[in-house]
Amino acid sequence: MPIPHNRIPIRIKASGSAFARHRARLAPYYERVRRWLPLSLMVMGLFLLGYVGSEYYSMFREQKRLHAAWDQQNAAPRNVAAAAPHDDLMRVQIERIGLDAIVLEGTARKQLKVGPGRIIASALPGEAGNAVITAHRDTFFRHIYELGKGDPIIVRRNGEILTFAVTGKKVVSPDDLSVLKATADPTLTLITCYPTYYIGPAPERLVVTAKLASRAPEPPAIAQK
Repeated sequence: MPIPHNRIPIRIKASGSAFARHRARLAPYYERVRRWLPLSLMVMGLFLLGYVGSEYYSMFREQKRLHAAWDQQNAAPRNVAAAAPHDDLMRVQIERIGLDAIVLEGTARKQLKVGPGRIIASALPGEAGNAVITAHRDTFFRHIYELGKGDPIIVRRNGEILTFAVTGKKVVSPDDLSVLKATADPTLTLITCYPTYYIGPAPERLVVTAKLASRAPEPPAIAQK
């Protein structure tokens, strides 16, 4: 049966009153959120900033320690350095992107947190085979995408200066293991996540390949720098 017109406004009014009462009950909650949300976001931002800052400081401090160990290793006579506890240290330098870092053995989180890491199953730089070094895209390998064909990559290890020349670069999927393939000649492969400025886990990998162009003994005067 039809609803009398005189009852419709009453129902709307009642519904509106209930909504108003509901808003009134929530008003203190909304006020507290409005008051504390900016402060909470600011505290969270400061916490994240402090965390990132501490991670970078830890990385800088450990690299400084490794560089000191490198200098000590290379300042010693060759026969002593061969038996030194840091004889596995090697140094990678890429002038084009301002990189100068000590490379660690292994690519676990512990190693990559403080420096580039060599995949242990790969060859050592300068030896026959494919030496693979990886690092995070937001630290040491942030700018390797800028490298072009012919750019030099210097690896210093075992009393030698090994100069590699970039032969190319490509983007591959994380499960593409062809980039780890062994080679007959001494080659160097640098790998990092890609895109460089991607937010969250990057879906691809940037691979830079290089071949050995020259090798020379490291003069003691240079080794002490």
